[in-house]
Amino acid sequence: MESMSASKFKATCLAVLEEVARQKTRIIITKRGKPIAEVIPYEPEAEQMPLKDAITFMGDLISPVAGDDWETLK
Repeated sequence: MESMSASKFKATCLAVLEEVARQKTRIIITKRGKPIAEVIPYEPEAEQMPLKDAITFMGDLISPVAGDDWETLK
């Protein structure tokens, strides 16, 4: 894992980001020799469907559920 100073990162930020994306490598940013940040390549997560299988079909979607309780239907 490569490391570079914050001042060098500031001067070459766009080039460093392109290198990280292209080579899929991590770079540690240091300030006065101590690590302060890490630049890692973006990895998209698999598409998630949080509501999949959360709804159950119970019957007719058009007619009222409690038709006997509606005064307008009488």
